[in-house]
Amino acid sequence: MNPAVRAIARAALAAHPIALDEVNARAQLLARHDNSYLVPVEIFEDLAALLTDPRRPRGPFRALSIGGKRCFRYHSTYYDTPELGTFHDHRQGRRPRYRIRERVYRDSGERQFEIKLKGGRGETVKHRQRLEGADHALDEARQGFLAGVLRGSYDIEAPRGLVRSLVTDYQRATFVADGQRVTCDAGLVVRDTATGRTAAADSGLVLVETKTRTEGHLTDADRVLHRFGVRAADFTKYCGGYAAVRPELGSGRWARAARTAFPRGARAGR
Repeated sequence: MNPAVRAIARAALAAHPIALDEVNARAQLLARHDNSYLVPVEIFEDLAALLTDPRRPRGPFRALSIGGKRCFRYHSTYYDTPELGTFHDHRQGRRPRYRIRERVYRDSGERQFEIKLKGGRGETVKHRQRLEGADHALDEARQGFLAGVLRGSYDIEAPRGLVRSLVTDYQRATFVADGQRVTCDAGLVVRDTATGRTAAADSGLVLVETKTRTEGHLTDADRVLHRFGVRAADFTKYCGGYAAVRPELGSGRWARAARTAFPRGARAGR
């Protein structure tokens, strides 16, 4: 098994469980501030042990558990204009900006259409709509939802001619304490739908995201990682993935993180 996948699975199994309803009540965080880290497996194991220690003064972080499972498979399809307008908005650091995706929770089959907004103060706000049956991310209802979110949030029109752009697959374990959430992803594989190129993340790295409601507030996980000498990385799966599979687009500030996350680069599509 991929060492990073094994590490997040073991950490989740060793922790006390928490049900999804309780997670949503205590730390749903659809509006949040977050930091991303590329964490070596050895450091991740120490991080998880400290956060989930029953002797932790404010109580241990608990692992999300659904139907007895604590490690979950995610599949996301991102949508962009043919010219990759939303990618370039992120590359150039424009605000406001957004990403559009369909997320599939492979273990349950649940599908969500999601719009992730990045506001002027760096906060992330997620709007989502559940997909049922024949619903599709590019159908009329979802286009109306997208238009309403962008008009209501930013007073801008929705982009035209959206197409599938990047596809991601990975496994995730989630740890929760009051007002804090730590997502831990491993086994990331990205695929460019236009070229067929793929890239697989380093099997010795866990992609850790810390999430909190408070701007500028370091979570307990942030503080532990800083003590271990790990600093936040300028990395998202969408932009970092494109930096790996299409470096000719210009990776800019993501270049270093992308080289760390995808040290073997991309493979040509069939």
